[in-house]
Amino acid sequence: MRQTPPPAVAPEPITAEPPHSADRPLLTQSWLDLAFLHWAADPADVAPLLPAGTVPDTLDGVTYVGLVAFRMHKVGWFRLPGIPYLGSFPETNVRLYSVDAHGRRAVVFRSLDASRLIPVAVGRAAFRLPYVWSRMTVRRDGDTVTYAGTRRWPGPRGAHSRISVRVGERVAEPTALEHFLTARWGLHTAFFGRPLYLPNAHPRWPLHRAELLGCEENLIATAGLPAPAGPPVSVLYSPGVPVRFGRPPRTRSGGRA
Repeated sequence: MRQTPPPAVAPEPITAEPPHSADRPLLTQSWLDLAFLHWAADPADVAPLLPAGTVPDTLDGVTYVGLVAFRMHKVGWFRLPGIPYLGSFPETNVRLYSVDAHGRRAVVFRSLDASRLIPVAVGRAAFRLPYVWSRMTVRRDGDTVTYAGTRRWPGPRGAHSRISVRVGERVAEPTALEHFLTARWGLHTAFFGRPLYLPNAHPRWPLHRAELLGCEENLIATAGLPAPAGPPVSVLYSPGVPVRFGRPPRTRSGGRA
């Protein structure tokens, strides 16, 4: 296994509550009806896919690939009310886990499939995030939730996912792995070739155990990762949380980091 260099400082603690408040939000939104599916991954496979200045975040030497399906609800700018139609849509993300030289733990998105074209265009242009326009649905039948999507633009055509989970009992106390996979308070990305950290804050996750009833997808392989060789090691569900994204923190030189 190829070794990846450690961050310049020790990674920040994993906390169930956000370490920052995002009192002056850049974006507000809610994430609803989330299914978290995770597979163990070799850090050597993940490292080349991360932005400059970050390395894979690991737990006991292992990192993870996440497939997270949910409903985005009422995305809004600053403190303005969220937009009911254009700001509400199904989304499915392929995400990785990262830590930077400041020790900040975060996620890195390899793809974000969403069903509204305008938010996709804004996300690609304004934030340089790999949003993709897809035909998507989220349906609930009792305690079963099904998420389906097929890519439209920019493709590749044929990329798809269909996930079905049965929601189980509430998680009273998440395990160390469940905290590691869900308690993420920032986003690492590259903005015009420069590393960027975007903090977020939300209430503690209300998590439920979930049974995976079906998963047919090729989004992970399309994102440049090895296709999963077996079932996920973790399957969770959450009814959701309201979220605030703050502005990138300033560096000592006055720029953004």
